[in-house]
Amino acid sequence: MSESLKIVIPMAGLGTRLRPHTWSKPKPLIRIAGKPVLSYILDLFQTLPDPDNVELIFIIGHLGDQVRGFMKEVYPNIKTHYVIQEEMRGQSDAIYLAKDLLKGPMIIAYADTILETSFAFLAQEKCDAVAWVKPVPDPRRFGVVELNDAGLVTGLVEKPEEPKTNLAVVGFYYFCDAEQVISAIEEQMRLGITLKGEYFLTDAINILLKRGISMRTESVEVWLDAGTPEALLDTNRYLLEHGRATDPSEFSAEGVAVIPPVYIDFGVDVHASVIGPYVSLGADCHIQDSIIRNSIIGEDVHLTDTLLEGSILGSHVVVNGQPTSLNLGDSSWAMMK
Repeated sequence: MSESLKIVIPMAGLGTRLRPHTWSKPKPLIRIAGKPVLSYILDLFQTLPDPDNVELIFIIGHLGDQVRGFMKEVYPNIKTHYVIQEEMRGQSDAIYLAKDLLKGPMIIAYADTILETSFAFLAQEKCDAVAWVKPVPDPRRFGVVELNDAGLVTGLVEKPEEPKTNLAVVGFYYFCDAEQVISAIEEQMRLGITLKGEYFLTDAINILLKRGISMRTESVEVWLDAGTPEALLDTNRYLLEHGRATDPSEFSAEGVAVIPPVYIDFGVDVHASVIGPYVSLGADCHIQDSIIRNSIIGEDVHLTDTLLEGSILGSHVVVNGQPTSLNLGDSSWAMMK
């Protein structure tokens, strides 16, 4: 059997931009349109040339044991490794901690990025590395690639004042030789190349490019962010519009109006309410005399006499009253009357 493809997924960060939800669960396990963010990422890898010959390497930290439990329950047949990053020293440091597991081809995928892409082309890939990119209107807000006349990457630049391309890097990379990446990270650390005390992967990649590796870009049209509450809601809307919605005919209850697109999980009990558009309802929710629009609602949530719009509620939440927008973590209670 050929060398297995290693897929490194760094996810040790505290997810502070998604609090209060990340107090009780790691960011990749937050659910949108009926599935955890992590599932959308893992499902992409079914398009690999040999999806059964992969090993997942999770760089975990805060609440990382939940990731172990999730993978054991939902993806029991995938070979997985877990490496703990105790101190947040950056992306390169996270990957370097897994150096003993990294030989042969490797993909690096960040856990708050959902793409629409296929990895089938890797069976015939000729370049040493691939960076996934998306054309953006204002590349000054992103890390971007710079290209030579042949279309190969010559460098990665973070938030350039005068960008030479409009191709933003989206957080997915392929390398034919993981040990080359580790060697570049070692040089990055020896030279002390950091930004605000952290080692960024783009600097290690620039070292590889100076050494002469060939890297090309793979462009994507859909790049969804799951790193902030606003981005979660936007991504939820997109997923509901593109195949993740429940057929409204599958859910009917007297006195209930369902305005698609919505996702409604099993065991949901709704009375005298309006659901939608752009709503994801987790399992076993109970909703009475309420209107819910453009919101993500977790499991076992009880809503009574309330109007919610642009809201994110964790699981086991109780809300009674008339708020219009809420961001509540798991096991919260809000009486608004």
